[in-house]
Amino acid sequence: MHKVSFIGGGNMAAAIIGGLIASGTQPTDIEVVEVNADARAQLSARFGVVTHTDLSQARLHPLLVLAVKPQSLPEVAAALATRLAGHLVVSIAAGIRVADLARWLGGHARIVRTMPNTPALVRAGISGLYASPGVDADARSQAEAILRAVGGVVWVDDETRLDAVTAVSGSGPAYVFYFIESLEAAGVAQGLPAETARQLALQTFFGAAKLALESGEEPAVLRQRVTSKGGTTERGLAALDAAGVRAGIGQAVEAASRRSAELGDELGRLA
Repeated sequence: MHKVSFIGGGNMAAAIIGGLIASGTQPTDIEVVEVNADARAQLSARFGVVTHTDLSQARLHPLLVLAVKPQSLPEVAAALATRLAGHLVVSIAAGIRVADLARWLGGHARIVRTMPNTPALVRAGISGLYASPGVDADARSQAEAILRAVGGVVWVDDETRLDAVTAVSGSGPAYVFYFIESLEAAGVAQGLPAETARQLALQTFFGAAKLALESGEEPAVLRQRVTSKGGTTERGLAALDAAGVRAGIGQAVEAASRRSAELGDELGRLA
């Protein structure tokens, strides 16, 4: 892995830094620019990385990860614009489109935009990536390695598809937590102690996802195997269908994708 500069040292940046170090990157090959003193202290103590209070102190290694809040990106990009040469810029700032970032960076062309999700905090994330036309195969591999440190990756060849990625995997953990909450509450309603219901719901969700991942079989096939004719699961699934749960999930993803596109429009007007 090349030396890496992180601009922003929040939770997602810290997760990626931890994953990189666990994968073999030397802490001294990572620098972080972070304005918050407590966050800097935690990064130094936890990982032993080099930290700076502002961009003027940074060396800016060839691989640069933008991990600041989207609203802060125009100002940060303006400060970076005169210092970039052949740098590969990887942005994890939600909603900021490549064309807008390139404009703020003074026309810089080597940009990869990525949408990670919160399970990256436990190195079980999935990230969607999109590369601008100015990014070659080697640079794409470098960007991919950054995100692979905290989970899986998928590439899209059309940036607008990142709105769908955001709707499925970016917002998706909230849908999963919503389902777990509901399953737990239903267990309590059936007379189970709250802690028992939570344990059953959590482990069932984890185990089913693990089985789906490791078996390599279609989720529909796995579902059918659990569904005996005339049995409890068949009756439960019929109730879910009657309640329109499948349609509701589709509507949720459609609504989130539409909002992602709207946010891209709004954020693009920041500067």
